[in-house]
Amino acid sequence: MILPQPAVDQVNIAFDSNQLWTLNLALALVMFGISLELRVADFNRLMKAPKAVFAGLVSQFLLLPVLTFLLVVWLEPQPSMALGMILVASCPGGNVSNFMTQLAGGNTALSVSLTAFATLLAVTLTPLNLELWGGWYGPTAGILQAVDVNFLEMVRLVALLLGLPLLLGMAIRRYRPRWADRLSPFFRVASLLFFGGLVVFALWKDRDAFQAYVGLVFGIVVLHNALALLTGYGWGRALKLPLADVKTLTLETGIQNSGLGLLLIFTFFNGLGGMAVVAAFWGIWHLVSGLLIAWLWGLPATRKQTAGMP
Repeated sequence: MILPQPAVDQVNIAFDSNQLWTLNLALALVMFGISLELRVADFNRLMKAPKAVFAGLVSQFLLLPVLTFLLVVWLEPQPSMALGMILVASCPGGNVSNFMTQLAGGNTALSVSLTAFATLLAVTLTPLNLELWGGWYGPTAGILQAVDVNFLEMVRLVALLLGLPLLLGMAIRRYRPRWADRLSPFFRVASLLFFGGLVVFALWKDRDAFQAYVGLVFGIVVLHNALALLTGYGWGRALKLPLADVKTLTLETGIQNSGLGLLLIFTFFNGLGGMAVVAAFWGIWHLVSGLLIAWLWGLPATRKQTAGMP
């Protein structure tokens, strides 16, 4: 199945050095705000429930990238769009998955644990998955070679944006819990608004280009996101996890940190149009699909019907 090949690759969404630095800072602040609510005990849950945590990490960092690769091979989209799909699938879970899990009646503690572990693993696994699957698919391999992405430089950037804020926020939670209690509500809202505003600004600058190609990318993103959600759900059911854990895996796999993906696109790919359109629309659509599923699962009637499910 071959989709039309538009001129979307000619659209470059570029940030200057000051704007890019601000975007880096914004994403780091988002991660810091989330980490203020994390404790070492969240990592200790791995020892108490290793199956569920391991299942969630496998779903995010192995199954979804593999299935995304197969979807790309089948669809044969524009190379930059294909690489955008692979990059989004390589990112850790999104920032709102914990809230959605709670709304859905899932295992919130598991969701928090997966957020912490996935963030740390993303430092190496996000660049590794992008390099691996993007390099195995011929059209996207050409982009990686042309751009000459420095793997170690990407690892360093992801570590600074995710790993360092995570450790700093958890240290404040551990040693200055009162500070964490005061800072957490502010950072949870303000940092997300700040980052979201910067992304909207970036897209608004080239709004004509995005409007021109949103129709093309709509079906791809919806299908890809449905695949991600079904991957988490199917994997959880196959492992016979409790329903609350299945809900968590579904949302953790289906809600990706597309904000990180956009930042990597701006930094290493000069805002390459096809990649940026995919990541940007993912950031919008996964909120719609995730909140809808969480709301349906959270309805009293649905909870009653599924109460007896394992």
